[in-house]
Amino acid sequence: MSEYFQYGEKEIEFLKKADKKLAAVIEHIGIIKRPVIPDLFTALVHSIVSQQISNKARNTIWKRIENKLNKITPTTIHDLSVEEVQQFGISFRKANYIKSAAQKITNGELNLNSLYKLSDKEVCNQLTQLNGVGIWTAEMLMIFSMQRPNILSYGDLAIHRGLQILYQQEKIDKDTFNEHWKRYTPYASVASLYLWEIASGNTLPK
Repeated sequence: MSEYFQYGEKEIEFLKKADKKLAAVIEHIGIIKRPVIPDLFTALVHSIVSQQISNKARNTIWKRIENKLNKITPTTIHDLSVEEVQQFGISFRKANYIKSAAQKITNGELNLNSLYKLSDKEVCNQLTQLNGVGIWTAEMLMIFSMQRPNILSYGDLAIHRGLQILYQQEKIDKDTFNEHWKRYTPYASVASLYLWEIASGNTLPK
C-alpha cells in the first residue's frame, strides 16, 4: 500500500486564509496524493539513484535493487562492493555516493534517527555532509521521507515556475521568495505540492 504526504483540513484552511490566489488553486485541485518513502535511508538511496536520469530508467534500476536486496538498509548496502552496487545500472560515482552514505551510517558518523529531533536547518546541514546530497536533495528528503511541514525549496525550478504563474511575476528573487515562504509558514510543504501541480500544467481556475 502506498503512503502519501499527510495533510488535511487544518493545513488547507490555514493556507486558504493566508493567500486568496492559492486558496482558489486548492479549491480547484483538491487533495494531492504525493507518495513518500518513510524510511530515510531508502529515500536517500532512491534520491541518489534518481539524479539526472529518466523516470523509466530510475524505475528499472530501483526494481533491480529491491529484487536483489529485499530490504534496503545501510548494512545491506555496506555488505556490497562498489562494483556490485554499480551493477544495478548506476554510474560509478553514484555507487560511491551510496556506499559512502552506508559506511557513515554503519560506523556511527551519522545517526539518521537523531535527525528527527533537529530543526530543518540542522537536518539540511547534516544531510549535505553526505557525498551526492546537496541542499535541494536534502529538502526533498525532508518533504518526501521525513514529511517536514514547512519546506519551500528556493533551488527548485518548478517551485519558481509555480510561483511565477500563480502570482504573474516574471522573476522570483530571494526576498520575494522569502515573503511567500513566510505567508505559507508553517505549512509551506503543502503549498509546495500545489505549486508543483501548477508548474506541471494543472490548469488554474478561471
